[in-house]
Amino acid sequence: MRLSLLRHGIAADRASPEYENDSERPLTPKGERRMRRIAKGIQASGQSYDLILSSPYLRAKQTAEIVAQVLSTPEGVLLVETLTPEGNPRQLIEALRTDHREREDVLLVGHEPYLSRLISTLLTGSPNLSVVMKRGGVCALDVETLRFGRCASLISLLGPRQLRRLI
Repeated sequence: MRLSLLRHGIAADRASPEYENDSERPLTPKGERRMRRIAKGIQASGQSYDLILSSPYLRAKQTAEIVAQVLSTPEGVLLVETLTPEGNPRQLIEALRTDHREREDVLLVGHEPYLSRLISTLLTGSPNLSVVMKRGGVCALDVETLRFGRCASLISLLGPRQLRRLI
């Protein structure tokens, strides 16, 4: 399985009084434009996904929907609580192993520091590897047998600028 992890795009400021609930912060117009270019960069790299799972937080959902639209992902986006900042990565991995084991290319869209800790755990068995996921950055992992722990090899870690330059 190829497992890709994408951090959401640029969102409204956390301190903005308009969005008292963090889960309701949307992508900014600049964030939407950049995410569309990033998605086109993902497409230009030849990557496609047969499953996109996203945090239900608005900014992650919008990010995932942009990618699904640009890549014409047939099933669209599936929202899962296990990708929220407070989500349980063990439950996420277990759901992937049981409910989505036939999938070959999966994209997870979420937040920091959740994603970098998950990447670290899958690469080293520990959440302590320092991984930096910029907004709109994508990490691709090759997974032999998915489990919560060391089970993956790093294929790529691309920042948003690198992805936008692919188009």
